Amino acid sequence: MTKGSTKNKQWLSGNEAIARGAWEAGVTVASGYPGTPSTEILENLCTYKDVYTEWAPNEKVALEVGLGASFAGARVLVTMKHVGLNVAADPLFTAAYTGVRGGIVIITADDPEMHSSQNEQDNRNYAYAAKLPMLEPSDPAEALELLKKAFEISEEFDTPVLFRTTTRVAHVKGLVARGKRKGGPVPVQIEKMPAKFVMLPGNARVRRRAIAERMTRLAAYVESFAGNRREPGTTKQGFITGGVSYLYVKEAFPEAAVLKIATTWPLPLQMIRDFAGQVEELIVVEELDPFLETHIKASGIACIGKARIPAMGELNPFILKKALGRETGEVFAPVDIPPRPPNMCPGCPHRGLFYSLGKQDVFISGDIGCYTLGFLPPLSAMDSCVCMGASIGVAHGMDKALGEKGRGKTVAVIGDSTFMHSGITGLVNMVYNSSASTVIILDNRITAMTGHQPNPASGSTIMDEPAKAVNLENLCRAIGVNHVRLVNPHDIKECRRVLKEEIERPEPSVIIAQSPCVLLPEERKRRKFPLASIQEKCTGCGTCIRLGCPAINWVPLTAEEAKQLGKKEKQKGFARISIEMCNGCGQCLAVCKFKAIKKAEDIG
Repeated sequence: MTKGSTKNKQWLSGNEAIARGAWEAGVTVASGYPGTPSTEILENLCTYKDVYTEWAPNEKVALEVGLGASFAGARVLVTMKHVGLNVAADPLFTAAYTGVRGGIVIITADDPEMHSSQNEQDNRNYAYAAKLPMLEPSDPAEALELLKKAFEISEEFDTPVLFRTTTRVAHVKGLVARGKRKGGPVPVQIEKMPAKFVMLPGNARVRRRAIAERMTRLAAYVESFAGNRREPGTTKQGFITGGVSYLYVKEAFPEAAVLKIATTWPLPLQMIRDFAGQVEELIVVEELDPFLETHIKASGIACIGKARIPAMGELNPFILKKALGRETGEVFAPVDIPPRPPNMCPGCPHRGLFYSLGKQDVFISGDIGCYTLGFLPPLSAMDSCVCMGASIGVAHGMDKALGEKGRGKTVAVIGDSTFMHSGITGLVNMVYNSSASTVIILDNRITAMTGHQPNPASGSTIMDEPAKAVNLENLCRAIGVNHVRLVNPHDIKECRRVLKEEIERPEPSVIIAQSPCVLLPEERKRRKFPLASIQEKCTGCGTCIRLGCPAINWVPLTAEEAKQLGKKEKQKGFARISIEMCNGCGQCLAVCKFKAIKKAEDIG
């Protein structure tokens, strides 16, 4: 292939490149849990038919599946977003002890700036704490090649490898060279190795010494690793950086000497020491925590980092130049764009539930999903949200703290996928320890927030194969919940009645609000007749507006305009329904007391 040719190259996102790299590396088993910014990796990998791919109920299960496949000799990819690694931390730390047979790479997709996350944790710290190597690419092309190298490192050093991406690397597009698929070097078969895989204390002590020896060998290995490279330039200021921050440095300071780090852990300290001796001022550029800076300083190497560069949120060339006192004129400054508040879709079944729930005098413990938007006005029907599955435990804890005076005052709201992920054990605990809280499972048949991935209650797999769907009602009864009610959240009147009855019940109860996500393809095909408002009958009471549906707009009126329309002068406006956006769910029809809403076709 001639230099500069695009033959055998493809325009891929970082996530698409990782999927391609896994296939080229000979991965045969992949497991994960959807979460932005990692979701598209498995969604693309499942299109390679010689790779078994699955969505697991949660990240801990995904990693355990991966370990089992690795112990059998397969090359394995496990994917999750940064907070998912918290869920998988239990097997992760012990996997450092067991090591591998087939290579296993664990994607941790971090989310600086919290574009779609509840926190901004920096998972480079997991590599240090778990004593595992970590690689970090800067762009899609490097992501593909570095991932293949990660499998070689995993097998050569008998260790899982953490592979860190961030939102920008995951979603940026780049030209990527495609290669051929290669098989792993280890035969896939059962090979009993209890001293290696059974972590009783006696075995674990031996494996702990193996970890120490491994890290010593890795520290020597990274000094000559090709991904760590010195790029020449002016030496007044030299930059140490890695990941997407490398691209920011190259754009902001193209003339400067740069040491690009691909092995986030362990660090090539001798290479860093040599580079530091060749520049007048050493600057470490990294997003979030001063991870590189802290370990470089701990090695006795003077450098500057977070004293000048922000430790929160994403970086960009403009921020870097401004932080380091350089002129920013040639770098585009961030542009303020009109705010676009998130909102539930028109016809979303969650809206009806939260509208009804907001009428109850209760503390609403929320969870992670589309329905977290129930917190926002005008619904304003969520009082806490911590992490996946926490809603049930929080409600139970509050119920116990309040005692008798709190009976009927706590409600947990959780989605079907989140309930599968980590809500079941919370409900088991609630029943076992005699809570009086009510749990509402919002069953829309899919993992909607991350892009409509199936889950164990959906009836299909990531590979679009039919699967046994968990019956949520039967599951809750099997756990020991005596009172399980099914409601249609679009039926506002019935929903409110059932809520009142179950909240007042002095024992655990579950309400399953069952209605499919309106964005599912089959639901789009069944789109109901849109509704429209009758301007002459609308009194401007605002009840339908309080549903927060984006298809319903408020049209303000002056006193003169109201008079011309034959309305009371004190009427401030009226509601107008967008026929183009309306899904015909009927929630606004149910709350309008003045019969000012009808099917659009009936109005004409």
